[in-house]
Amino acid sequence: MLGNGQASPHRGRPDNTVYERGEPGNMMNFFKPMEWAFGHMSVDMGIDLGTANTLVCVKGRGIILNEPSVVAVKSGTKEILLDGMAVGNTAKAMLGKTPGGIEAVRPLKHGVIADFDVTEKMLRYFITKVHEGRHWVKPQVVIAVPVGITPVERRAVIHSAERAGARRVYLIDEPMAAGIGCEMPVTEARGSLVVDIGGGTTEIAVLSLAGAVVSTSLRVAGDDMDEAIVSHVRRHHNLLIGEQSAEKLKLNIGSAWPMKQELSMEVGGRDAVSGLPRKAAVTSLEIREALAHPVRLICEAIRGVLEEAPPEISADLYDAGVTMVGGGGLLYGLPEALGDHLGLQVRVGDEPLSAVARGTGIFLDKLDVFSKVLAAEEFD
Repeated sequence: MLGNGQASPHRGRPDNTVYERGEPGNMMNFFKPMEWAFGHMSVDMGIDLGTANTLVCVKGRGIILNEPSVVAVKSGTKEILLDGMAVGNTAKAMLGKTPGGIEAVRPLKHGVIADFDVTEKMLRYFITKVHEGRHWVKPQVVIAVPVGITPVERRAVIHSAERAGARRVYLIDEPMAAGIGCEMPVTEARGSLVVDIGGGTTEIAVLSLAGAVVSTSLRVAGDDMDEAIVSHVRRHHNLLIGEQSAEKLKLNIGSAWPMKQELSMEVGGRDAVSGLPRKAAVTSLEIREALAHPVRLICEAIRGVLEEAPPEISADLYDAGVTMVGGGGLLYGLPEALGDHLGLQVRVGDEPLSAVARGTGIFLDKLDVFSKVLAAEEFD
């Protein structure tokens, strides 16, 4: 199977060539010229398929799509509402507010597919949207995945993209994509430490020579921070709030390090005792206290990776420091908190929200350069 930091064409032969539909003797061979034509009329793309958001990068155009990984379906079915209109931003606005016949779901949990059918339909919607409504497209796709997912979970991602219309699928680990997107020297004989704090997972990897020397995938990230805030407000204010309200508190007054000026914010919800709507004032000091536990777990996970790194690479890391990407990396004071705990310089990469997606686009554009990290994906 694959090593960390490697990418894989979706159906491999022993010689690492990519399986195409329409092998000799197969009836699908009849349709191969048509599929080839549709493929070369399609827009190849890199996809950061995240728990919280999906970003799509296209060669020469950069990030052209950035929407929440949320889909609204009819309750008890996998049928998307309004021919796919309730996907992304529209569906996220429905979270916690849907009537009995509608359900807003996140088909990915902790960076992996939790609902195969809905993920396929969501990918099909995004691929079609990139192609301005054309349904017959057959693009080549690079998808970033967490380093800790199993071979079965990798195949689920490949099959979902394939069924959504992709003619060829490559997988790349998220830290490698982030390192490429931030223009770090990941192909050189130098150690680089990337920390990608997304919605469902925190991906940590020491990269060198286009591979991961040491890596881990921690299932503690932005969503867990939101849940910690929900629990704190319920426990200290007897107020029940939703995940979107918790996210607003995190973005507006959340921090991992003392602020120059502490803030406060009103949040609305349902009183846990009376059941009636009301509001409460929450301070940034409270939110920092609520976030202390997930932040500490992230710090400990990074320390664990550093302790496993070879001595020569540790010397590189002392000079290079830590590069942090992902939405969680935007939490106020997180670089200072991590730096204080690790004794290293911690910086936030350029445009951290799109670093992984940019990396998938560069990988797709330079497949010849990165071909040495491609390996065959074996199927039964």
